[in-house]
Amino acid sequence: MKAIQSRLVAVNGINMHVSEQGQGPVILLCHGFPETSYSWRHQMGPLAEAGYKVVAPDMRGYGRTDSPGSVEEFSMEHLVGDIVGLLDSMEVEDALIVGNDWGASVAWQAALRFPRRFRGLVALGVPMMRRAPVPPTTFFPRTEELELYALYFQGVGTAEQEFEENVAESVLKILYAASGEAGPRKEGDGTPNPFGMVNRKAGLLATLPVPNPLPPWMSQEDIDVYAQAFGRSGFRGGLNYYRNLDRNWEQEAAYSDAVVVVPTLYLVGERDTGLSIPGMREIIASMPELVPDLRGAHVIPECGHWIPQERPAILSKMIIDFANELEVRQA
Repeated sequence: MKAIQSRLVAVNGINMHVSEQGQGPVILLCHGFPETSYSWRHQMGPLAEAGYKVVAPDMRGYGRTDSPGSVEEFSMEHLVGDIVGLLDSMEVEDALIVGNDWGASVAWQAALRFPRRFRGLVALGVPMMRRAPVPPTTFFPRTEELELYALYFQGVGTAEQEFEENVAESVLKILYAASGEAGPRKEGDGTPNPFGMVNRKAGLLATLPVPNPLPPWMSQEDIDVYAQAFGRSGFRGGLNYYRNLDRNWEQEAAYSDAVVVVPTLYLVGERDTGLSIPGMREIIASMPELVPDLRGAHVIPECGHWIPQERPAILSKMIIDFANELEVRQA
């Protein structure tokens, strides 16, 4: 088996860095915030050995992929365009798309808008949701002192300055606090949450612990790789995804009556930060209305938000089994 190959690809007006391994039907892996294609390091080899060509891009604004200057160039329309453009550049008719966090949001919308380009979908953490009746930032919670993290991210420069003061510690704190090791994440138990309410004056990182020792799924080398990536790219690209939430809501009006028709698998960690959001379990339970070919919705015990890194072997097996099932059905 050849080692992971790395290259730059011109897609959708940007240069996109991709990591590739293996030969066969394409499995496309889309990461979230704050990650890079490195977050799929444990899946690349097993999926390639199972007979698939595995492609993991640094998403727009991350790692060695270009980060355009305007906020508007990080809308869902652009993000989906990147993924479809990547398939076009490889002359690939369709792919199994796998996404975590923001990567899951992109995967849902890509499959919704271009169903013929995706033979299947595996979404991690973020479920498919109905379009809200009003723009998202108008109903996110806020008080005099606190606001939801996505609102804290809206002001250009504020979160960037906080996160870039100590890049390695920022990434470490966020990854750890959203993981299963941070705590059971029961209501009122004090488990830290980087994706909850933020004190505007203190910032997001102030209440997040630095783990000592590191959790078993994270090494100092891993932190160094992420620190180098975000030291080079900064955090603005990733934060700009959040600054397009209302713009994405406007764009999604054209698809508000559509459903995701491709075969789909949904996985979420038992301790995912998203499950602590009121109503999220009901949203997940109602997904078959929006995803009629949902093949399963699985909760991974004691796992947090980063399934590819926290439970790599479990995820790799589930992706391979699902991919093989799709190939048998297509044969």
